[in-house]
Amino acid sequence: MADDCFGHPRLAAIYDPLDPDRSDLDAYLRMAEEFKAHQVLDIGCGTGVFALLLAERGIDVVGIDPAQASIDVARVKPGSERVRWISGDATALPPLQVDLATMTANVAQAIVDPDTWQKTLRGAYEALRPGGHLVFETRDPARRAWEEWTREKSCRVTEIPGVGSVKSWVQLIEVSRPLVTFRWTYVFAADGQVLTSDSTLRFREREEIETDLVAHGYVVQDVRDAPDRPGKEFVFLARHP
Repeated sequence: MADDCFGHPRLAAIYDPLDPDRSDLDAYLRMAEEFKAHQVLDIGCGTGVFALLLAERGIDVVGIDPAQASIDVARVKPGSERVRWISGDATALPPLQVDLATMTANVAQAIVDPDTWQKTLRGAYEALRPGGHLVFETRDPARRAWEEWTREKSCRVTEIPGVGSVKSWVQLIEVSRPLVTFRWTYVFAADGQVLTSDSTLRFREREEIETDLVAHGYVVQDVRDAPDRPGKEFVFLARHP
């Protein structure tokens, strides 16, 4: 099940304007160039921001996400016809042979169920051609990012064309390591509607992730620092030998 911030049609429609700075994707674009990727599988593609950036560069992209509302948003964006959109997840992919599989932003951490996580790693491995790479990021648990998830630090009002002003904030609900649960609240000024979206992330240790990757046949080629959040996240580069 997708969280409401991705799966509710009204929230999926405002996801991009609420988070317009996607400079975090620059590092992934550079890696696609570094690996000379011609075919990319974007796991957890959401509203299609990264998939469309790749497609603009002439890359053949498959974007997959379990949230139908987010896929619907992606499908109506300019250039969306260049991308193959799939509503689903990486545990049951169609036959693919790609050079690069990605999980940007919080996608890897949002896969909280251990069995689904293992099936996702296996699905990505089977979709990669030999020599292909799986790249994803995850927060370093030692940095305790959830301590910043407060209403005081996150509350803002965003003016969205055609929608009006939307007030939003996040609140921490529960920390039960490795799981952390939080709630986003959205207030629409136009009609006063209040929507909430609860999310849970799994904060895996670096060693656990490396062990999981090796168990599925990957070679852990590198673990980099996230350039947009130095010292706070790991970026894993795993290769299909």
